[in-house]
Amino acid sequence: MNTSLSVNTLLGLGLEAKQLTFLQCSVRGVIVFAATLVMVRLSSKRSLAEKTAFDAALIVIIASVLARAINGSAPFFPTLGVGFVLVLLHRLLSLAAYYSHTLGIVVKGAPAVLVQNGRLQHKNMLWNHISEHDLEEDMRLEAAIEDVSKIKVARVERSGDISFIKAD
Repeated sequence: MNTSLSVNTLLGLGLEAKQLTFLQCSVRGVIVFAATLVMVRLSSKRSLAEKTAFDAALIVIIASVLARAINGSAPFFPTLGVGFVLVLLHRLLSLAAYYSHTLGIVVKGAPAVLVQNGRLQHKNMLWNHISEHDLEEDMRLEAAIEDVSKIKVARVERSGDISFIKAD
């Protein structure tokens, strides 16, 4: 029995998506799952935490690409390869951003001050789409403070989280 013929049959390589059987899609799913685990190990732990839009974009794109490998709407092995290339690109851009603050801002964003010495910074709040109610909610939940005058600095971080430094 020809091994390449067996692999082609098992994975449904060369078939149209609508011709794939349940078994072929299932085997593809198992292989994609294993490949995804390898990709996860190759990527940084932070990328899985979706700390920035940069990280979230990787997750969404990888999920979309790999789904196509399972359902047969794209060639199987090239699609897996694209997943690995995207993880590698993410790693390389993250490494470059580590060494270049400017690139880090372009790729991952920059924090913005929302409160400075108890005063709201309305321009930054508007730019970041954070209302006073949003800020007050995070003040209560994250800093256990209800009065903005008791905040020395509040920043919306690159992750979108709001950090607080209490006034003395």
